[in-house]
Amino acid sequence: MGNIDLITIILIAANVIISYKGFQDYSFFEKYKFNVGAVKRGEQVRMFSSGFLHADTQHLLFNMLTLYFFAGVVITLLNTTQFVLIYLGSLLLGNLLSLYFHKNEYHYSAVGASGAVSGVIYAAILLRPDMSLYLFFIPIPIPAYVFGIGYLLYSIYGMKNRIGNIGHDAHFGGAIGGYIITLILSPWLFKTSLLMVVLLAIPIVLLFVLKKMGKM
Repeated sequence: MGNIDLITIILIAANVIISYKGFQDYSFFEKYKFNVGAVKRGEQVRMFSSGFLHADTQHLLFNMLTLYFFAGVVITLLNTTQFVLIYLGSLLLGNLLSLYFHKNEYHYSAVGASGAVSGVIYAAILLRPDMSLYLFFIPIPIPAYVFGIGYLLYSIYGMKNRIGNIGHDAHFGGAIGGYIITLILSPWLFKTSLLMVVLLAIPIVLLFVLKKMGKM
């Protein structure tokens, strides 16, 4: 088994083991989930630990399947160390954006690898803009960049309207993390894929314009 498979399996195993510990141990789950009040009291470990906890098996399965499908693209085109940097950096930025948007909601809590996975998805799209995705409810291939832009626009809509019990801001923050870290690691993308770099920045700029205008 090569390193490409190994790091993905290690991350998936860590998510499964820690999530199942959380399913069975309420105090463990409460101690390590993301919670605004606790983070502000100095429990910074939650900024990372919450990314390895999940609400239920379905939540865990969805995130790990998505990670499995996109991780290989990033690892192949960059390397294992850079992939881990994108994963953990996106996890942290996802939670930082949640903290920014919910800083006055001391009860606000969240769990899940969605921020990290969103970062990996956005990194894969930047690195392979010609990639097509097959979504189970749409019978035709979708260009990866269309999916990426649509995903973030939906996240803005979800954040604005508080849709579902979903951390849309963590998804969005994770995608920003994947976008920024990938461009830092791969500055050649500004030459080879400048249009894609600009297109994928549009939802990010839109979010902060709406926030500045007081519409978020």
